[in-house]
Amino acid sequence: MSDVDLRHLTTMIAIAEEGTFSRAAARLGYTQSSVSQHIAALEKTVGGVLFDRPGGPKPVRLTPLGAVVLEQGRQLLSKAEALGHAVDRFKAGDGRIDVGTLQSVSSVILPTVLRRLRDEHPTCDIRLSEAEPDDAQIGDLDLLFYDGPISDDTEHVLLMHDPYRVVAHPGDLPAGPVPARELDGKPMVAWPVTSDQPRLEQALADAGAQPRIVFRSAGNDTILSMVRAGMGLAVLPWLAIHHVVCRDCGSIHGPEGWPDLRVHELDPTPTRAIYLHWPPGRSGQSPLAARAIEIAVEVARELAPAAR
Repeated sequence: MSDVDLRHLTTMIAIAEEGTFSRAAARLGYTQSSVSQHIAALEKTVGGVLFDRPGGPKPVRLTPLGAVVLEQGRQLLSKAEALGHAVDRFKAGDGRIDVGTLQSVSSVILPTVLRRLRDEHPTCDIRLSEAEPDDAQIGDLDLLFYDGPISDDTEHVLLMHDPYRVVAHPGDLPAGPVPARELDGKPMVAWPVTSDQPRLEQALADAGAQPRIVFRSAGNDTILSMVRAGMGLAVLPWLAIHHVVCRDCGSIHGPEGWPDLRVHELDPTPTRAIYLHWPPGRSGQSPLAARAIEIAVEVARELAPAAR
């Protein structure tokens, strides 16, 4: 049955609905001989007669085999039509993509990417998951935001360099950019030793600073809360705090009754690289994923001047 021609099924349905070969031919824009040839070919494929032909003006009638073929043929044509619509939607960018992200990208870059993508493709299906910081893999994902290369054989684009900033109580550090060596021996609340954190701590050590880590947490809000509570300062990337920094005063405002926090530049300034990864081979990539990459690059380019 794998060699059934969908055009022949369409012809059969037209005959069953119109009652005669001649009316089916007129409906389909075929000659009557072409309609007869379609049915003959279909009967050869299924191995039996599909219509009883009484002759003259009387309508043809389906045989029992014809009734079976007609029922299944309608379903097959319906599925083929649905397949065609799905392919058209895919090519138009209205399919599905699965995106892996990380905490700070989810706060700043990703919302803008999603909004623009949905504005262009309102019916697209976007599934999100947060990458494990110590074991990021592309897996079944279409796209993966991550702060560095990953072990899989993937293609990628560098979105931006994300500079680290010092967050501390007002007065704890000198005003303006802070020399990295000023952090030596100071208590610090930090991320776990995964992802880019070891590289940051090595960069601080190379600059003459070995802060005393008093608490580690993967949550940016938790780290800021611990800094407000006086546990120590924090060194966080710009993307992790950008959305909470007051544009007017450059501080991070605390809840009522809690102190505001001051944000300082570091000298020298460590940075982390934010990449967007995808499986190798652009030929297998959906138009929706390709457009998401383009938008992510645009958004990162817009953010870069503020980060600098």
